[in-house]
Amino acid sequence: METTLKKVVLVDNNEAMRESIKKQITNDKIEIVADFSEAVKAINYIKENEVDVIVTDIVLPNIDGYEFLEAINKLGLINKPKILILSALSNDNFVNKALNYGADYYMVKPCDVNLLKTRILELTQKVPDQNIVTNIKTVKPRNKQLEEKITNIFITVGIPAHIKGYQFLREAIKMAIDNPEIINSITKKLYPSIAERFETTASKVERAIRHAIEVAWNRGKIENINALFGIRVYSNNEKPTNGEFIALVADKMLIEGA
Repeated sequence: METTLKKVVLVDNNEAMRESIKKQITNDKIEIVADFSEAVKAINYIKENEVDVIVTDIVLPNIDGYEFLEAINKLGLINKPKILILSALSNDNFVNKALNYGADYYMVKPCDVNLLKTRILELTQKVPDQNIVTNIKTVKPRNKQLEEKITNIFITVGIPAHIKGYQFLREAIKMAIDNPEIINSITKKLYPSIAERFETTASKVERAIRHAIEVAWNRGKIENINALFGIRVYSNNEKPTNGEFIALVADKMLIEGA
């Protein structure tokens, strides 16, 4: 069994956050070997010292997390540390950008410290389990492709991006793809889950999604909708329920290999 301590560098502008993580995460498998409030000092340390994992925020003084990722890549280290982003920024744009810049995993604050420990150990496994590789390396790129497909559908059916229901509906479709059974618990599970993520109420989620669907129908793009799904699903006088529309799009995504 591998017993070598995993050497972790922590970069976060919040001193209290750093101290809390240091106290809770250091154990017989993980050691916080250095912590910094900004990236430049961290880069200088990483140049000269062996590091297994960098845990960093995106919002940093002087240079931001993306520039930090670029700087780490330019060091050309033989044993490049794995990079885990730990940030309060949860928008998919931030997540995808970080992964494109070379991050290996993205976690949103506040996070469970035990889960953070698990992710650090997973990232440093020399022969990772296949499921771990899938979770770390391919979930976000897959999500990016999925988001593009959903966006194309929304454009086709006439759901504008500026309305709140756009985001809620997109999230609902992704949840239905990952767990098709959730469509049977739309009121008890799906709406509350989305509401929690966006810090709103389940009733507001339901109304916003309903509004988004109504906007599409009011724009008169019913033929586009029918063409999209390959069959005549609805007429101008027929509107699907939230659950029907979410299930319809999710099914289409699953059929296409989402």
